[in-house]
Amino acid sequence: MHIISIGETLIDFIPGEAPGTYIRNPGGGPANAAVAMARAGCDVGLYSRLGNDDFGRFLKEVIASENVKLLSPELTDEAVTTLAFVTLYEGGERSFTFARKPGADMLLKPEDIREEDLEQTVFVSAASFSLSAEPVGSAVRTFLKKAHELGKLGAFDINYRDMVWQGDKDAAAAAVKEILPYIDFLKVSEEEVDMIGGEENFDRAMEEYGITAIIETLGSDGALCRFNGESIRISGRKVKAVDATGAGDAFWGGFLSQLALNGVRSVADLTPELLKDALTYGNVAGSCCVGTKGGMTSLPTRAEVEAILRA
Repeated sequence: MHIISIGETLIDFIPGEAPGTYIRNPGGGPANAAVAMARAGCDVGLYSRLGNDDFGRFLKEVIASENVKLLSPELTDEAVTTLAFVTLYEGGERSFTFARKPGADMLLKPEDIREEDLEQTVFVSAASFSLSAEPVGSAVRTFLKKAHELGKLGAFDINYRDMVWQGDKDAAAAAVKEILPYIDFLKVSEEEVDMIGGEENFDRAMEEYGITAIIETLGSDGALCRFNGESIRISGRKVKAVDATGAGDAFWGGFLSQLALNGVRSVADLTPELLKDALTYGNVAGSCCVGTKGGMTSLPTRAEVEAILRA
């Protein structure tokens, strides 16, 4: 298996065409990233608990239709889907309200993880909900640590919005620092670099742990990769971001898929050329989502990305 994506899934209510209407879409970083990787040509598995409700069944069908293998317990009665209610403001800013059925346990548990899955994969990619104080935090940290011990490549995608939705930025920053010893790739935005301690402290931490940092700013400045003390930058696409659901996940899935498909099996395989190609592919994949509405439905296929690269 090329890549395992792990973490919490949610349903995203995207604003519809008429005021006050919403379109229900499967979403969540782990699921979106898994679909982006599958559409890029990778063999992908997803670790995420799904509830035995209408959305859990719906998401399972969507994932299966995209050739993503669900690795965690399927449709558990104790699990329930997180709901994200989205309000879109002028200028593309979005406000999120999260809702979860009281007392329900929809989060991944350490016992859900099978070592045989890890042994068959190259990359493990996790998302930021996974660092919450809930049991899922323990599960994902266990997963990343075990993957690291087995010599697998670990990747982590921070989402500032998810990290601080409980209002504790210090706890969020501490949780990020806790997983740094177990990962090889970290995707952040500029504001997330500030959250982790500012540019100088961030660079020092990346150097200490030998992490390749990807600073992604879709739709404006492109992406910057910091690798072995070297900065690799690609230009972005000037777009008007009406809504960018799935864009960051498409970028991340596209980036990691190119590394996996080009034979990167350890950090020793990395070269500036490989990283630049992966950044370029990821940036195009993410840019395809900017200005469109929809989660998985807006994630581009490999053919769509390559058509833009050839143009």
